[in-house]
Amino acid sequence: MKARKVLIGIAAMGLAITLAACSGGRGGATATDAPGANKGALVGVAMPTKTSERWIKDGDAVKADLEKLGYKVDLEYADDKIPNQVQQISNMLTKGAKVLIIASIDGTALSDQLDQAAKSGVKVIAYDRLINGNKNVDYYTTFDNYKVGVDQATSLLTGLGILDASGKDTGSTAVKNIELFAGSPDDNNATFFFNGAWDTLKPYIDKGTLVVKSGQTGFTQAATLRWDPATAQKRMQNLIASTYSGGTKVDGVLSPYDGLSIGIISALTSSGYATDKLPIVTGQDAEVASVKSIITGQQYSTIYKDTRLLGKEAVKMADALLNGKTPEVNDTKSYNNKVKIVPTFLFQPTVVTKENYQKVLIDSGYYTADQVK
Repeated sequence: MKARKVLIGIAAMGLAITLAACSGGRGGATATDAPGANKGALVGVAMPTKTSERWIKDGDAVKADLEKLGYKVDLEYADDKIPNQVQQISNMLTKGAKVLIIASIDGTALSDQLDQAAKSGVKVIAYDRLINGNKNVDYYTTFDNYKVGVDQATSLLTGLGILDASGKDTGSTAVKNIELFAGSPDDNNATFFFNGAWDTLKPYIDKGTLVVKSGQTGFTQAATLRWDPATAQKRMQNLIASTYSGGTKVDGVLSPYDGLSIGIISALTSSGYATDKLPIVTGQDAEVASVKSIITGQQYSTIYKDTRLLGKEAVKMADALLNGKTPEVNDTKSYNNKVKIVPTFLFQPTVVTKENYQKVLIDSGYYTADQVK
């Protein structure tokens, strides 16, 4: 009888250990995962919206590259609605996703989902936009967002003739009127863009070479919720009506995103600015409409971020995690999500103008010549 009880006890312990192991590994890749153990695993990819062509390209590229490695992919777009993204990520976890790649709408709205992911052993990769306020963000891949802002401001100064093509001060003393636009206040990147631009422009504002005639120089004043082009267009129209109605012209507009740039240009042309005498307008993302606008001489510049590289890096990170490896990073200091420094892989941006779009965008295969005709 004693022997029978011992055997039953041993069997019960074995079952408990087996169940614990199954529970501990549900839905997540851990450091002990052997190469190949997660073959065919599900990866959740959460993108913010389809209103910007770059997110469609990003999502499609990440999905295709993951599938080439044999993984299943749940790719979702949230239509720029936070509740949609929250529900989509929750569903990914319920389906058993083992890694999440998330381009968040609001970098502070996903804490419950991140906590749920951590409990299940699911690793989280923040994609392009940092997720804030939670320790369960494991890795981040993005472009050098502060430098994006520096490059935008530098191209604005170049277009205004204050700097030459090499970035050297031309010595111009002509006063130029500019207005500032910023991105969405719930996107962590927006403050990096704005700070980089502001730090670059401020010396010229301080010495009077540049004048923000509206006086709206703060991030909050310049911010554009959800990166909405219609909001930027309306604000530009209001600025023209309130600040430039006396015949003074705006010479340059710092725009952090191509969608906003198109809205800003629409406001300018509808307010009487000739298409061949528009202010210097910057941008970001090298969207087709803006590249065409640059070629025709309306928008001055955009910031090109080769999202093919970004997508491939996110896939490399996910693949490493699913094989029990540590993903490669090149920055462990810059990106504090207010709880921790998130290990990051950074890429560098490139300024695109009419002079170099062929080399940067066409010759590299990012676009075909027909796409930007």
